[in-house]
Amino acid sequence: MFFFKGRRRRKLRGRPLRPVWIETLRRNLGFYARLPESDRAELHGHIRVFLDEKEFEGCGGLQLDDEIRVTVAAQACVLLLHRKTDYYPELRSILIYPSPYRASRDVADGSGVVHRRQDVRLGESWSHGTVVLAWDSVRRGAVNPVDGHNVVFHEFAHQLDSEDGRTDGAPILADRSHYSPWARILGDEFERLQQRRKGGRKSLLDHYGATNPAEFFAVATETFFENPGQLKKKHPQLYGQLEGYYRQDPAGWPGGNE
Repeated sequence: MFFFKGRRRRKLRGRPLRPVWIETLRRNLGFYARLPESDRAELHGHIRVFLDEKEFEGCGGLQLDDEIRVTVAAQACVLLLHRKTDYYPELRSILIYPSPYRASRDVADGSGVVHRRQDVRLGESWSHGTVVLAWDSVRRGAVNPVDGHNVVFHEFAHQLDSEDGRTDGAPILADRSHYSPWARILGDEFERLQQRRKGGRKSLLDHYGATNPAEFFAVATETFFENPGQLKKKHPQLYGQLEGYYRQDPAGWPGGNE
């Protein structure tokens, strides 16, 4: 089974992308032109596999098209460059809404009584095989590669985080020896972000990352790819851990140090 899956994926990666898809990448992805040529070629192959294996579903009246699929797939696959990957093995479907959508969740108050609450969301990652995204937020985050916000990077970082069965801010690392510095550095940075949020002080990292370690990893991933030069300057140890995990140095891309 694994042999046939590997052979099928190699064949898919060997097929060139359609010219209209490449034009979509150039138009919709602000970071695409900054990628090294070898990375763009690798990304094209990953997009082919991703689109073949994952199901997309339009929600809230959204009519899916190739522009939506390719734009989402490309950003999800940037996180896979340079690494051995099984293409988000637990992920089966991507649900796309046209704009921010409402979702319900249960919240316990101080006395332990559970209340049903409705939130407006840009995206979410489910542990049982689904990512949900708002298309206008996806496109806005893709076109502007330096605003520090990218809902696809964020939600697919959660998918990577959950591959070991726990969404806890510690994805599967290449070697057991890497877990100790990862926990120490990301733990320290998480605590500092919590203190900055509590004190109302600005931070390069979005304050939402202070919610819990899983959200910190997702927010740090957004910042790593969106504001790499600033992250490397202001949080060099955090940048180093993410550079080692993703095996990429986006601060070294043209314009990456801005």
